[in-house]
Amino acid sequence: MNTTASQPGANALPPIVLIHGLWMTPKSWDTWAARFRAAGHEVIVPGWPGIDDRSPEDVRTNPSALEGIGLAKIVDHYERIIRALPTKPIIMGHSFGGLITQLLADRGLGVAYVGVAPGQPAGIPTLPLSTAWTGTPILSNPFDRHGAKPLSKRHFHFTFGNDLTHAESDRLWKEQAVNSYNQVFFEGVSGAIRGKGVSKVDFGRADRAPLLVITGGKDHVVPPAIGKAIVKKYRASGPAVVEYKEYAGRTHRMVSQAGWEEIADYALSWATSHALATA
Repeated sequence: MNTTASQPGANALPPIVLIHGLWMTPKSWDTWAARFRAAGHEVIVPGWPGIDDRSPEDVRTNPSALEGIGLAKIVDHYERIIRALPTKPIIMGHSFGGLITQLLADRGLGVAYVGVAPGQPAGIPTLPLSTAWTGTPILSNPFDRHGAKPLSKRHFHFTFGNDLTHAESDRLWKEQAVNSYNQVFFEGVSGAIRGKGVSKVDFGRADRAPLLVITGGKDHVVPPAIGKAIVKKYRASGPAVVEYKEYAGRTHRMVSQAGWEEIADYALSWATSHALATA
């Protein structure tokens, strides 16, 4: 297979790479992946290194493969997968997957990018109180920065299930939640505050393909303030297309929350139209 991704043909549907976030596995994308495949796209949903195609229960039982893995190794992992595709894909990422999407955009690997409730790159220190609270299980113990801390059901409810009852959230935790990559979280927070590190991107890169940032009004992890700060930084730094879309009443789990179809369809329509324009 050709190891260098090229531009899609004018009439071809570009493949789509979906990147999950921290505490999740590729299963979190089941909704969007099925919908995009039904629309005729090839959809690739790789797991982070250490997760791969393992079930959430298996990862929770033995999370040792997640320990000591940092952001650079994860981004390199996705770059290898993308360069093995015959054409450049649309890249979409959720949460920390949205930060990974921006780092892949900095490497010029896609024809369009969508960050769904994306983490911020280095140099955007916006940190609302609710965001800070979501990181306390990890940040409270700096001596375990290379560990893989489990996510309690209580914290999962605050982070992902704040539109659900506790019982509904607990069921979702069992189906989807996994341990953290502590190093990734420390690197993300450090980069946002210090303005440098592995999460740094070239905000002014003129040839970057179009980027869409989506946020939800009830998101405790990446509230609209973070999404707006990301877009403002990109727009102030260079001419590449960066757009913003906010959905009232949506939580951090907007890829599967009731009404997810509206967001998925908008993201796909936006990405395909901009990908064709880029090509």
